[in-house]
Amino acid sequence: MTRSLQAVAYRRPSALESAADGRRLGLETSRGATPMGVEDHPRFFAGFLTSPQVASAALLAVADVAAARYYQPQLRASLDPVVTGNGDRLRFESFSGCGGVYARLDVLTPGLDGGEVGHGTTNVDVNNPLREALSRIGTDDPLHLRVGPDELAVTTLDGPVVEKKVPLPDRWLRGFAEAQVIAAGFDLRAELPADEAVRFLRGLPRAGGARRASGGPRWVVPVGRGLRPTTRPVPGAVCLPGPERLAALQRVLRHATALRVYGPAVGGTASTAAAWEVVLPGMRLTLTLSPDASRGFSGEGGVLDALATEEAAGDAELIAVLLAWEPRIDVADLAAASGLTPERVRAALVRLGTSGRVGYDTAEAAYFHRELPYDAERVEKHNPRLRSAGALVAAGAVTLDGALATVTAEDGHVHRVRDAAGVLTCSCLWWAKYRGGRGPCKHALAVRMVRRGAAVGQDMAAIDGGVR
Repeated sequence: MTRSLQAVAYRRPSALESAADGRRLGLETSRGATPMGVEDHPRFFAGFLTSPQVASAALLAVADVAAARYYQPQLRASLDPVVTGNGDRLRFESFSGCGGVYARLDVLTPGLDGGEVGHGTTNVDVNNPLREALSRIGTDDPLHLRVGPDELAVTTLDGPVVEKKVPLPDRWLRGFAEAQVIAAGFDLRAELPADEAVRFLRGLPRAGGARRASGGPRWVVPVGRGLRPTTRPVPGAVCLPGPERLAALQRVLRHATALRVYGPAVGGTASTAAAWEVVLPGMRLTLTLSPDASRGFSGEGGVLDALATEEAAGDAELIAVLLAWEPRIDVADLAAASGLTPERVRAALVRLGTSGRVGYDTAEAAYFHRELPYDAERVEKHNPRLRSAGALVAAGAVTLDGALATVTAEDGHVHRVRDAAGVLTCSCLWWAKYRGGRGPCKHALAVRMVRRGAAVGQDMAAIDGGVR
């Protein structure tokens, strides 16, 4: 597994302090991107939270996911959440150590009071003493939130006093990209009122039992005001693989006003990803689950088609210039401003997603701008299927014959790739196993590259380049 050591430095630990006018929650930031460029410790917000106890519980839920491994839980995982200021809201994001759960807390304008929200993205420190303090927040005291260092810290402290070094797997970064691509194909499948939401979520198993005894994935279907289990993916059903992975939602259940469930249209018996959103006063907490507890988002392959075309690479460079930390990216507006078709804009957004530059909000059915505070540009060149496909193209292993293509693999095996109305199928074992459910195989990717004009023998750096 390819990984790097990520160093995250803060001027001081985040802390919850008492003050004459209530409690003060200071969340310290690390190096991050802003409209003015990279800053060591950007400041995004200083004001009050309208629902202190709710926000504290929701922030702890995001931190729970960052510290969890739902598959092989004996291995440690601890990554600080990512915070983005989008001008009208704060977004806190995290990914589980196993790569199968993506969490996001959106603190919206009604949840914030008395301060302007800045623009940019960075890590925010959530340490163990802070977690303990947040868990004791009551409902009566006002809570002032500061995201980023205050002026005193900036002027009197020189250099970081808190530094964390954590291994950062490339698959964790790829997971951010895959999660937003998959979520873009979701629709709202069910909305439960507060009482039904609490009843359903409290009835889920807390540990183990990721699959039913019969070995198949779990499904639920909307019935009346609630959800009920079903043995098969009937129309309107939503997959619930590894229901214990929703445990972080337990922190906020007593504050929930509704539960919304998002998923793709059912198209077979294979398990699918889904998003579970708890609506809270002035905010939303969403957990997106991969199709299986043992299956991280990084292997889903949803971004590969966009990465395999140089057209999308050029389009992405243009679209990146037009992004302005919008909380809601309007594809039509970008198409008009760039002169590209909406389809090419969407492909460019997928490409930008592989570098952590956009996410997807299922509640608003829209992309949003953010910049992950990691070296995410290496995601493309460390994607094994994309790298293998580029090697096949460079070796001249692809022969086209109308709708049929022949790919001679490195071991001499010949694979047939057929194009049926733009959908590529292959005779290889990967296709036979997944039937396109985890993206294209390397042979289909190679054929798509050649059909789009990738020159045989071209320098691999052109394929692996990414968006700068």
